[in-house]
Amino acid sequence: MSQQTQWHSGNVPAVSNIILHAFDWSYQHITEQAELIASLGYRSVLVSPAMKSLCLPSGTQWWQRYQPQDYRLIDNALGNTIDFIRMVTRLAELNIWVYVDVVFNHMANESDIRADLEYPNQWDREDYARYPEKYESLRLFGDLSKPLFSESDFVEAFGIENWNDKWEVQNGRISGGAHDPGLPTLSDSDHVIAQQRAYLKALKKIGVKGFRIDAAKHMTLEHLNKVWDEEIAKDVHIFGEIITDGGATKEEYETFLSPYLEETRLGAYDFPLFNTLHQAFEKKGSLSSLIDPYCYGMALSPLRAITFAVTHDIPNNDVFKNLVMTEKNEWLAYAYLFGREGGIPLIYSELEISGIKNTLGQPRWKDEWSCKKMAQLIAFYHAMYGKPQKIIEASDDHLVFMRGDSGIVAINKSNKPVQISLKSNNKWVELTSAKQSSNLEGKFTFEIPKHSYLLFQSL
Repeated sequence: MSQQTQWHSGNVPAVSNIILHAFDWSYQHITEQAELIASLGYRSVLVSPAMKSLCLPSGTQWWQRYQPQDYRLIDNALGNTIDFIRMVTRLAELNIWVYVDVVFNHMANESDIRADLEYPNQWDREDYARYPEKYESLRLFGDLSKPLFSESDFVEAFGIENWNDKWEVQNGRISGGAHDPGLPTLSDSDHVIAQQRAYLKALKKIGVKGFRIDAAKHMTLEHLNKVWDEEIAKDVHIFGEIITDGGATKEEYETFLSPYLEETRLGAYDFPLFNTLHQAFEKKGSLSSLIDPYCYGMALSPLRAITFAVTHDIPNNDVFKNLVMTEKNEWLAYAYLFGREGGIPLIYSELEISGIKNTLGQPRWKDEWSCKKMAQLIAFYHAMYGKPQKIIEASDDHLVFMRGDSGIVAINKSNKPVQISLKSNNKWVELTSAKQSSNLEGKFTFEIPKHSYLLFQSL
C-alpha cells in the first residue's frame, strides 16, 4: 500500500503504521539498512535527537544526545545535517517516514566547564567562526554568529525533589541528585518558542513526518501548545513521552497524562497499557485484563496510543530496569500488541548500549527488530489493520480473540498447553509454523502450546 500523509483526528495516520525505534543508530547505518527496513514492513523510523550535542573523538554516551547544545545544525555522534538529509531522502524513496526525537525541555548541563547559560558555548561559537563553510553546510536555520539562547531564556535553577508535584516537575531541573546542577530548563518565552518552531519547520522542509516529544511531562501544557500549534502539527504525527506507573486513578496518570490528553490533540506513549501488560505477563495478573483495557482506563485511546513492550529508558536507566520483561514474556506482549485493534506499535532496537544479553548471549535488542518472528507479527498487523476485534476466550492464563473473520490471535502464558475450539467454516494457516488446518463440522480446534502464541490467518 502506498503511504500518504493522511491523518485521523488525534494525528494518527489513516494507513497502518509500525515504527522502528532505531535508538542511537547512526544516520549512515539507518541509510544502509533502509531496504531491509522497508522489506520487513516498517512504515516509519524514529531516530535519536537530530541536533548539535557533545561529540568527542573518544566517543560519547547515548544520554548526551539528549543534552542539546544548538538546534540550528545537526552535528553529533550519530552524524551531521548532510548525513541526516541523505538518510531522510533514501527512506522517502522507499516510502518510509522519518520521525525525530525532539528535546525541548532543557539544554545541556555544561556546568563543569562554565558558569554562564549561553548556548552554544563560546568555544563552539568560535569554532563556527573558524570554519564558516563547514558550518554553513550544516545549518538548518538562524544566524550562527549569535547565541541561540542566553540566561534570560531559562527558568530559575533548582533541582526536582518531589516527582509527583506538577509545578516542581515542570519548572525544576532534571538532575542526578543534590550535587548535580542538572539540565537547564527552558522557559516558554517568545524567543524560545520561535527557535523551537523554526527548528521543526526546518526538519519538516527536509521531509520529516513525525516527532517524539522527549520529557513531555516536564513541559507545561502552555509550552507544548505554543510550539505544536496547527501549523506545526499539519501533516505530521506527534506523540509525547509521559512516563506513568499505571492508568486512570494512579497519581502520575491524573497529574500528568490526563491533562495532556484533555488539553492537547497529540498522541502519547501508552504507559497505562504497558503497565497492564507488565502486570499480566510478569506478575500474577490475569490475561482477562487485556480484553478491553481502554474501557477501564488502563490503555489510551486507540487513535492516540503508541504501544510498546520496551522503550529506550527501560533497559538503560537503573530506575526502570525492573520493568524489563523476560524474552518469552516480551514476545507474548508483542503478539498481543500486533494482534489487537488500535494503537501504533513501536519496536525498540539498540546496538549494544544496555549490555543486556539474550539467551544466546547476544545483545538483546540488536537483531530482534529484523528476525523472522518479528516479520511475521508485522505482516499479521498489516493484514488485520482495520478489522474489528472479538474476544473468543479469556482466563488468567490465556487469551484468544478474532480479527474480523480472517484472523485469530491465541496467547498462553501458563506452563501447560490449552485446548481451544471455536465455530468456523474457514480454512486456516498458522503463521509461526506455516501449518494449514481446516474445520471439522463447523468447528476449528487447536492447541496453544505452553508459554507461547499462535497467529492464524484464513486462506
